[in-house]
Order: sequence, then structure tokens, then C-alpha cells
Amino acid sequence: VQLQASGGGLVQTGDSLRLSCAGSGRTFSRATVGWFRQAPGAEREFVAGFFRGGTPYYADSVKGRFTISRDFGKNQVYLQMNDLKPEDTAVYLCAADWEIIMSSVRLSRAYDYWGQGTLVTVSS
Repeated sequence: VQLQASGGGLVQTGDSLRLSCAGSGRTFSRATVGWFRQAPGAEREFVAGFFRGGTPYYADSVKGRFTISRDFGKNQVYLQMNDLKPEDTAVYLCAADWEIIMSSVRLSRAYDYWGQGTLVTVSS
């Protein structure tokens, strides 16, 4: 299984970006796919995810601004990020797993497969 994250860039406060996570080797339709981010010197934190291709979950810090979506036909998961803030600056990584239980969706250690990350920088 390979994951490829893309779509990051340098934007200004209030701008939008859409990140993509493309999967190969196994279908996303029953996977739990999560977006995480890691800022310099900080721990990796959960941003948003789908539990087994269905129920979406969001971190409180991004609710109302970020939207996770999926295209099973393309085996991709997207993260639409609106009203970006400087505190959203981080490397964003996508992860997938097929064995996670619902209570572990927000735990990075529960995911076995990771993409390489894409950098999002929000200037003030």
C-alpha cells in the first residue's frame, strides 16, 4: 500500500487549499483514512478522517473550516481547507488502515500506512 499526499503550498491568512491523498495497492472504500499534521517542534496531531470510508471526524480546531471528502472511484481522499490561519502551518500527512476501531480514529499510532506529507505554510 502506498499513499501520496499533495496540494500543499504557501498561502495567506484566509486563503484556501485542497489537499489530496492518493492510495494505491488497496481500495479506500473500507479503509479508515486520516489527515494528520505536524508543525516544527510539535507532536503529530489529528486533523480529520473517515472511519471505514463512512463517518467523518474532525479536530475541534478545524471544525467548520476543513472538510474531508472522498472519491472511491479514484481511490483518493481530499481535505478542503478554508479560512486558513498561521497556526495551520504544518506538514500534512495522510494515513490509512483497515483494522482501526472507531475509538482509535484520532490516534496516529493506530495507522500502519503513511504518505510522505505535504507542507502547508500560512503567512499572516
